[in-house]
Amino acid sequence: RLQAKDISISMDGKGRALDNVMIERLWRSLKYEDIYLKGYETGADCYKGLREYFKFYSHERPHQSLDFRTPWEVHNSFN
Repeated sequence: RLQAKDISISMDGKGRALDNVMIERLWRSLKYEDIYLKGYETGADCYKGLREYFKFYSHERPHQSLDFRTPWEVHNSFN
């Protein structure tokens, strides 16, 4: 019935592998640049560390895909 109505059954389709590339890159950076290095002992420590990391990631860490600018710099360039 679904195919007769031209409804896709699976979420896997052409180009789907690229849908999550940016978030996968973020999680990879987070794990290798912060979590694996610091080995947080408690949830509270992890929460504090993640807050610090995301501030660093957005405001200080240059991104190759953004011509070595920070996300904050790119965002503010539109204002």
